[in-house]
Amino acid sequence: MDIVVTGRHCTVGPELKDLVTERIATVERLRDRVIRVEVEFSADNSKNPTDAVEVQITMRSRGPVIRAEAKAGDKNSAFDLAFDRLKSQLRKAADRRKTHRGLRVASALEPAQYSTPPQEETAEDEDKFEVAGMVVDGDGPLVVREKSFDTSPLSLAQALDEMELVGHDFFLYQDAETGRPSVVYRRKAYNYGVIHLNVH
Repeated sequence: MDIVVTGRHCTVGPELKDLVTERIATVERLRDRVIRVEVEFSADNSKNPTDAVEVQITMRSRGPVIRAEAKAGDKNSAFDLAFDRLKSQLRKAADRRKTHRGLRVASALEPAQYSTPPQEETAEDEDKFEVAGMVVDGDGPLVVREKSFDTSPLSLAQALDEMELVGHDFFLYQDAETGRPSVVYRRKAYNYGVIHLNVH
């Protein structure tokens, strides 16, 4: 397992790198098949000193990408928070698999690998912006963030796993059995909902 520790707008000393590497290595017992872990520290330019440092941990494996992030007043505290969130997400996904075995569907599909999408492009002049296929004039209130991901059809069980591992409250996927666009979402406690679209 490769562990890469970097700093953006800040430096990460050798002692902190060693600490991060040592603690990340303990995750292998929670999540096998991990290929690479990226830990990025970045300085936040906001005036709030309690959010001065942001840490993002990204685990890349033969399965879904797992990501956790946190902010704190210093690098160690921010890493501790992000690392605790990462472990919590892994445990929730493992608990969900144990509790909801009825959802498991035999499938030869490999979970999707995700890539970081390119940033949206702006139009040539300063007053017009093209965002998500729309041209926006001036600096109006419209804020659109466009993302695209490479994926393969997933079973409901795989979609629930991936939602837990990225730490989101919802997950968009294509149902492997029906081919319909679908969304799973978190309800209270360990309950989930699913929405399927019938495209005509």
